[in-house]
Amino acid sequence: MVRNNHFTENRKTLDKLLRSENDEGGGIPLSDILVNMRFWASVENVLIVVSDMVEGKSHIIAGGFARNLDIGEYRQENSIWESRILFLMSPEEQEDKYIAELRFFHYLRHLPKNKKKDYYLMSKLRFRFTDGGIHDVLHRMYYIFDDEGEDLRYAICIYGPLPFDFKGKSFAVNSVTGIKEELTASGNDSILSRRERQILAMIDTGMKSGEIAGQLNISIHTVSRHRQEIIGKLQVKNTHEACRLAKSMGLIE
Repeated sequence: MVRNNHFTENRKTLDKLLRSENDEGGGIPLSDILVNMRFWASVENVLIVVSDMVEGKSHIIAGGFARNLDIGEYRQENSIWESRILFLMSPEEQEDKYIAELRFFHYLRHLPKNKKKDYYLMSKLRFRFTDGGIHDVLHRMYYIFDDEGEDLRYAICIYGPLPFDFKGKSFAVNSVTGIKEELTASGNDSILSRRERQILAMIDTGMKSGEIAGQLNISIHTVSRHRQEIIGKLQVKNTHEACRLAKSMGLIE
């Protein structure tokens, strides 16, 4: 499969956004999580990936569903990304997954600390199976934070068959109430502010910082600050990449 260079670069930058630099521990020990996930994988026959955000490693637990995928004895990776699983998706699907996770991260960012644990991401993905066909897959992702609800300690991704179809692509789901909210461009205000989207759209037309400052009647330093905020929030390397990703997400036209 031809790998998506945009996705690979975006994955590196989202890695920086998600990875915790706090190595003081706290929360549920990894050993306990792995024991529980092995039981879960056995009961539901799902494929589970536990990513340690501090150590930067992933542990793959293969339930029966894994027989549909060409992953062999793939059980661990020195990355928070399950590359051999992700590359069974088309480049477009990989990008959609990245965008959904970025939107979910910013969705949680605006919640009170004690509410973050109540939500998980649910997405409908399409995978190439060992039979050569392309099939729908249900993906669920849970974030586990430290005891203070500050630092992200683990991400748990669960892959399994799609038992029933549903409209939409990706949702933030409240595991207590069952209420779900689709993660679409309508929620873009939680990622970039109106001013940031305005400036990014002007950058996309080729305008320089000085021209933007003059048209918006703000200082060039303010424009530069907005540019850096945009790059940071979208976790890209430069404004060129920011414009490309923002178009994919519907942040700008």
